[in-house]
This record gives sequence, C-alpha cells and structure tokens, in this order.
Amino acid sequence: MSPSAAPDAPSDPSGLPPAWNARVRFDERGLVPVVVQEAHTRRVLMMAWADAAALANTLETGRATYWSRSRRRQWVKGETSGHVQRIREIAVDCDGDTVLYLVEQTGPACHTGAPSCFDTPGSALLCRESADGRVDDVEWYSPGSAPVPSMTDQPATLADRR
Repeated sequence: MSPSAAPDAPSDPSGLPPAWNARVRFDERGLVPVVVQEAHTRRVLMMAWADAAALANTLETGRATYWSRSRRRQWVKGETSGHVQRIREIAVDCDGDTVLYLVEQTGPACHTGAPSCFDTPGSALLCRESADGRVDDVEWYSPGSAPVPSMTDQPATLADRR
C-alpha cells in the first residue's frame, strides 16, 4: 500500500471499505441479512437485506439502506414514508453472516404502520414444554399479550412453571 492510500479506501465498486469486505460474509446472491433494533430500547424493529453497496451507503450517509429483493434495487428507509432510520451503531455477528443496525427510528418501522414488523396480531408463538423437555403445545398470540408472567416472576426453566 502506498503511503498516501487510506487504509479504509474502497477496494471494489460497491464502496465498501476493505475491513468490512473481509468481515461480512455475503450469501450467494451477494446479500446479508440485517436485523434492526431501536438503539435506546433494543426493541427489534425489522429484518431486511443489504448488498455491499447498500452497506457502504449506510456507512457513508448514516441512514439505513437496504436491498429490496422484490424491486431489485437499493432503498433508503424513509425515502418515501419519512420514517427514517438514523444509524447509531452497526455490529457484525460472530460468523460475519448477519449485520445488526442499532437505529433511532422516526415513525413506525413496518410498512403496515406498526411500530415494529413483529407487532402483527397473531404473529407470535408461545411454546409450552412437556415434562420431558419437548414442546407439547403451541399457541399463536399477539405480541405483548402473551399469557405468561413477566420474566422476573418466572421460574428458571419451563419445567419449573408446572
């Protein structure tokens, strides 16, 4: 490397710095899943996909950018709705095959108008464990209305609840 070359200079047309290229493992389609959490509450807001160019744009602009598999193009969260996601932190998991965006969310995160894509009624599944440790019953419910006590009131294991 020449003395004038910056260590984070892009090494490919996507603009993604070499350290990110080395760390993030994109799948055979050139995509990586991105889990999005609200930075202050840690609430999971959504999951989307990013290609190297979307990740590079996110790093450059500080606005969450993704790859739309259906539209086959990059999109910046909030570009049409105004429901912007400002990046506060980005992490890569231990295997390099998933990225985490911690964001400050403006407005709802879900295209349905819900605060989170995981707030859809009937979208959560409660599993009940049998005495031998296997799941013996499941029940669909709406997030936030699970028929279980708070975590601080729960026994250490599912078996202890019986």
